[in-house]
Amino acid sequence: MKIVVVGGTGRLGSQVVAELQRRGHEAIAAAPSTGFDTVSGAGVAGGLAGAQVVVDVSNAPSFEEAAVLQFFQASTSTLLAAERKAGTKHHVVLSIVGADRAPDSGYMRAKVAQEQLVAEGGVPYTIIRATQFFEFLGGIADSAVTDGTVRLPSAHLQPIAVSDLAVAVADVVEGSPTNGVVEVAGPEAIGLDQLVRRVLSASGDPRPVVTDDSVPYFGAHLDDRTLTPGRDARIGPTRLDDWLSRR
Repeated sequence: MKIVVVGGTGRLGSQVVAELQRRGHEAIAAAPSTGFDTVSGAGVAGGLAGAQVVVDVSNAPSFEEAAVLQFFQASTSTLLAAERKAGTKHHVVLSIVGADRAPDSGYMRAKVAQEQLVAEGGVPYTIIRATQFFEFLGGIADSAVTDGTVRLPSAHLQPIAVSDLAVAVADVVEGSPTNGVVEVAGPEAIGLDQLVRRVLSASGDPRPVVTDDSVPYFGAHLDDRTLTPGRDARIGPTRLDDWLSRR
């Protein structure tokens, strides 16, 4: 099966491509660097020729509120229009668990807008809502530093290893479109402050982590349910200690 992975050169996308190729599919990494630009439309029609499935795991180059919304709307609209012409059978898009429960975050609002475009886009689809990646916890720490101290809320996350998510995405690709949402998460719900504290400690980073429940997460104020999955979520096997031991 020919599968085009948009964002296929990135951290997750490259692993999705590798996993699909391991399963015997013709998986192609599509990105501006490969001549496939979903904002301008350059290379999109030709790149989708003959593809049965399109997987969109691309991300906005800027997290600024207006820019991220513009990117997801433009990119998704370009893809869906090209897919309708190409007769693509399945559009798989990556979103975020709890995106619809964090309206104070401009990034989350943009993901919800993207989901709506996909649901109304005329191509059979599956929306994969994933939790945060272990691999991004260091960046979360960096974004929350004030005067050398990391300040984060204690709200629970249930993060997942990128390698586990890549397997889950490949499984969805090989299945039929759900025309709905599939949630994917890691096996442990842990406070965000505790997660970052453990990651920094394991990497020898001396920055202190202070628990402060008034601190927003990319504009959203969290509680234990905001970014954790429902009971029917698919659960990846890798625990935080496992992931830390493999670094």
